[in-house]
Amino acid sequence: MARTTVVTGAASGIGAAVVELLSAGGDRVIGVDRADAEVVADLSTADGRRAMVEQVDTLSGGRVDAVVANAGVMGNDTGAIVAVNFFGAVATLGGLQPYLAASDAPRAVATASVALLQGVDPKLVALCLAGDEPAALEHVARAGVDPLAGYASTKRALARWIRARAVEPEWAGAGIALNAVAPGVVRTPMTAPLLADEAMSAVLLDLVPMPLGGVADPAAIARLLVTFTRPELAAVTGQVLFADAGGECVQRGDDVWGRGG
Repeated sequence: MARTTVVTGAASGIGAAVVELLSAGGDRVIGVDRADAEVVADLSTADGRRAMVEQVDTLSGGRVDAVVANAGVMGNDTGAIVAVNFFGAVATLGGLQPYLAASDAPRAVATASVALLQGVDPKLVALCLAGDEPAALEHVARAGVDPLAGYASTKRALARWIRARAVEPEWAGAGIALNAVAPGVVRTPMTAPLLADEAMSAVLLDLVPMPLGGVADPAAIARLLVTFTRPELAAVTGQVLFADAGGECVQRGDDVWGRGG
C-alpha cells in the first residue's frame, strides 16, 4: 500500500527534490507551498496554516504516513523568518499529528540548519518555545533582531522543540518518530542570491566550514529527509542529524556528549 507523505516547501529546492524522490519510490505526495503545489497555503499566517491542515484533511482522507516540514525562508524580513521557520513548521507538525497517529508507521521530520549553532537571540528562542508568536514578532521588530540571528534562533528553537516533543505521549507514545535534518549550505533558490554575491558568499562559507565537498546539492539533503520518512527506520526519534559536510564537527569539536563539556 502506498504511503501518503506531506511535504511543505514542495515547489523548489530541497522540497522539490524530496517530492521527486518520494514520488519515484511510489509514495503519494501532498505538496504544500505558496504556489505550484497540491495545497497552496501561506504558512506565515494562522489562516494559511489552518487552510493547510484543512486541505490535507480533504486530500488524505484523514490519514498521513509521513510529514516533511521543510518550508523555510531567509532574507531581510526577520518577522517572516520567525513566522515561517518556527511557527509555520511547528503548526505543520502539530496540526498534522492527529493524521500521523492514524498511520501504522508514522514518521515526521523537519529541516533545521547548521545555523542553529550560530549566535542566537536568547529571548527570541524563549518566546518561540513558549509558543508566543505575537510576542516573538513584537520582539524582533522592537529589538531590531538581525535576520541572520533571527534565522539561527528559529532553527535552534525548532531543534529544541523537536527534541522536547519527540519523547512525549503524543509523539513517541503514539508511535510517531519525530526528527530533524540540519543541512549546511545548500545550493537552492533561497541561497542563490547569497552565493552569487562574492562578499556574502565568503561570509557564509566562513560561518559554515564544510570540509567534505562544500556546498551541497538539494538531492543530498532530500535523500536524508526521505530516509526519516521510511517505516523501516525504527528506534530513532528526537535526533538532529547534521548534514553539513563536517561543519558541525569543525565548530563543536569531538566531545559533545559530556554535560557542561
